[in-house]
Amino acid sequence: MKNYRLLPMSILGIAIIFLDQVTKLLVVKFMELGESIPLIDGFLYLTSHRNEGAAWGMLQGRMWLFYIITVFVIVVLVMFYKREAKTSLLLQISLVLLMAGAIGNFIDRLLFQKVVDFVDTVIFGYDFPIFNVADASLTAGVILMVIQIFFFDKGDKNEN
Repeated sequence: MKNYRLLPMSILGIAIIFLDQVTKLLVVKFMELGESIPLIDGFLYLTSHRNEGAAWGMLQGRMWLFYIITVFVIVVLVMFYKREAKTSLLLQISLVLLMAGAIGNFIDRLLFQKVVDFVDTVIFGYDFPIFNVADASLTAGVILMVIQIFFFDKGDKNEN
């Protein structure tokens, strides 16, 4: 399989971080905290929210822990990318999505000591926790990695 180049993956990661930071900046600049704008009534809202913890508000106010974990995770992802993802486009994309999402939220934590969230959805009556572009990138990265592991790595293991 082809050895994919670093440049397109770098562009993808930078584009995600840029989109994440621009959308957060727009929310901070033009919306009051707690303000909610219906985009698709009953389903999708733009809601200005801040999160001082991790996903679903876990570990509120423990910024030092997030700094350490994020730096560690990014280093591990870069090492894994260099070592394992040379010939797998799907794995490269998943790792770039994970890195970009981690960096996007890390920037918020460094600048504001909290993460700016704004995508507010109600799915089948469940009011899903408010999230942002970085969170979506992290989620997509995990999903693609699971697909890679369960559907594409099987052939590689059988060959060894």
